[in-house]
Formats: sequence, C-alpha cells, structure tokens
Amino acid sequence: MTGVRDAVADAHRREWARVLAATVRVTRDLDLAEECVQDAYAAALDSWARDGVPDRPAAWLTTAARHNALDALRRAATLRAKLPLLVEPAPDGPVADDPLRLVFLCCHPALSAEAQVALTLRLVCGVPTPDVAAAFLVPPATMAARITRAKKKIAAARIPFRMPAPAELPERLDAVLTTIHLLFTTGHTAPSGESLMRVACAERALELARLLRELVPDSREVRGLLALLLAGHARRATRTDGTGRLLLLSEQDRSRWDRAALAEADELVVTSLRGGPPGRFALQAAIAVLHASAPSYEATDWPQILVLYDELAKVWPSPVVALNRAVAVAMVDGPAQALAEVTELEDDRRLSGYHYLPAIKADLLRRLGRPVEAAAAYEHALRLTDNETERAFLADRLAEMREIGAPG
Repeated sequence: MTGVRDAVADAHRREWARVLAATVRVTRDLDLAEECVQDAYAAALDSWARDGVPDRPAAWLTTAARHNALDALRRAATLRAKLPLLVEPAPDGPVADDPLRLVFLCCHPALSAEAQVALTLRLVCGVPTPDVAAAFLVPPATMAARITRAKKKIAAARIPFRMPAPAELPERLDAVLTTIHLLFTTGHTAPSGESLMRVACAERALELARLLRELVPDSREVRGLLALLLAGHARRATRTDGTGRLLLLSEQDRSRWDRAALAEADELVVTSLRGGPPGRFALQAAIAVLHASAPSYEATDWPQILVLYDELAKVWPSPVVALNRAVAVAMVDGPAQALAEVTELEDDRRLSGYHYLPAIKADLLRRLGRPVEAAAAYEHALRLTDNETERAFLADRLAEMREIGAPG
C-alpha cells in the first residue's frame, strides 16, 4: 500500500494542474472541478492498490475526474446553467497548454493581484490553503475565504477558460509572470514542511514558463523569467547535504550544478537585456546568472551584482529587493553598512512577518562579532519560520551564538 500511496502522491505533485484544467473544461465550474479531482485522487488509492498503478496516471485521473463531474452535473441537472467557461469541445485527455490556460484564468484582471496569486497557488500547484495563507501572512480561514470569493468572482464575471487574444496579452502578462515566479519560489523553498523544496511545484513553474515563451516568444521579460527559474533550479541538488542540512550558496558544490540549464539561462539573459531598458525579471535573471557563473562564492562579481540591484530597485522598488541588495552591500562595503540598511528596513510593515529579514540581520551581527544580538535576531527568525530545514539551520546558528555569547 505504501507504494500506491507514493504513486498517488507523485501524481498529485506532477499532474494536479493538468487534471484540474481538463476537468474545468467539463464542469465549467472551478469548485466542482476541484471537488471531482480530489475524489479522483481518493479513488486512485483503492483502484491502484487493487488493479496496479496505470501506465498513464494523468489520463486515468483525468478520466475519473471527468466521470465524477458528469455524474454530478447529471444529478444536479445543472449542465446548461453552469458557467460557460467551455470554449471548445473537451478532448479525451489533458491538453499540453491547459495548465497555462488555468493560470490565465486565475490571473484575470477582474481579480486583485493577491487573489490571482493565491488562486493560482491553490489550483495550479495544489498548494494546501494553510501554506498559501502562510505565504501571505494571514490565518488559513482568511485565505480560504479569499480563495472562495475569487472563484465566485470568476463565475459571476463569466471569465472564459481560454488563452487571451493577442490584444489582451500586454494587460495580462505581468500578472502571469509574477504568479509563475511565485509558484517557483514556493517550490524552491517550501513555506512549511520537512523538505526544503517542493521540486514538482518548481518544475511545474518551469513548464509554465516554457509554455509562456512559446505563446509570446518575443517578450524579453518572459525570457528573463525563464532564465531566472532555470538558474535557480540548476542548484537544486546541492542546496542540502546528505543528511538534509541546509547548505548556503557559499557551501554548495558548484561542480554539481546543472550546467545545461545554466547555459540556457545565460543565453536567455543575453537576449532579455537587449533592445532597451531591462525589466525586473531580466535583471533578476542577470543577478542569478552572475552568481552561477562565478567559480566560487568569494570570486563572485559583487560590485556588478550591486549595480544590477540598484537598477532593479528603480524598476521594482520592493522592500524584498532592498533586503537582497543589502546582502550584496555586505560583500562590497562590509557588514556594518549592510546592517544599517537592514535596520532601516525593520520599519517597513511589509516585511514584518518576513523571516529572512531577521535571519539576514542575525548573520550580519554574527559576522560583526556581536553574538548576543545575533542570537536575539536568530530567535526572531525562528519564530517566523515554518520550514523545518530552515528551522534546523537557524537553531544551529542560535546555539552557536548563545555558546559564544555566554558569560564566562
């Protein structure tokens, strides 16, 4: 039974978005589609244990979910009353770009930016509602209500399940880019749980970025996003050691990074920076590729990275950008200057629950030889952190600072 549970869990990680999108074509209703897909995964536990895991799990799950949907629609006799999201006959199985259609549906301008991201995390990546809530620093009940309201708004606005027309793309593209980036971030470092990463979620974001590039091949920002994701994902095998301990960028074995992915990222960055002032994703990708191309952490071109952060701050004046920039400042101008900038950021309410702020402050204090203050900052970071791998790292650093700072 353990093998079947693992197979179902793997299918959930890898196929959730495709199965849900294919079911939306039948139900024309997001809530009903999600319920039918959940029932299909539950049925797979019994069926696959009895008959064996199918050769094509996604097709099996899609068929089961669609049958559930048709049964529900027949019972309720509401087929004609359902939201007319269906714009073409439903195919026999998942369509390659269905997950991207689902992203565009979730990222419709009728929804707020926060609702767009939350709905996409929940529906496209299958991220549990409590984890979506954690990403937005709100209680799970609050996030559940927001997601429900977003679904109702899609139904009320009769938003179609289709790709936008070419004329609609400029208005819709930035929200989709932002959302796919956050999907990747959620997979790159999971908001909670024992594992540092949710690899399937990161891979789904990469898949969506590639589909988006096929849809708008001339967009420099789409190329920048794909490069950024490739550069981050290329390091996935080296971010923890054999025991699961978190490894900082300075500790990672660069010889094990995915060189093919980094070469592709480098080529994409070059083209994304040409043709005018670069956008925020192109600049972030350039920073990531500079990190990846350095032979060692110490040999990184920190002055150039600082210049890129200054440019990024102009096009995207975000407190998270300012915090990341402070890390580069520490390498160029020293930890004391960086600490002054991080301390100023503590007054920004947008970072009040962001655990990387006290974690970075703690590291700067550690490097400045101020263990008592560093310990207090590590304690603060621990209180805000739910990922167990990150918590173990912070706890080790906290114990180290307490030992050094103990009187005696």
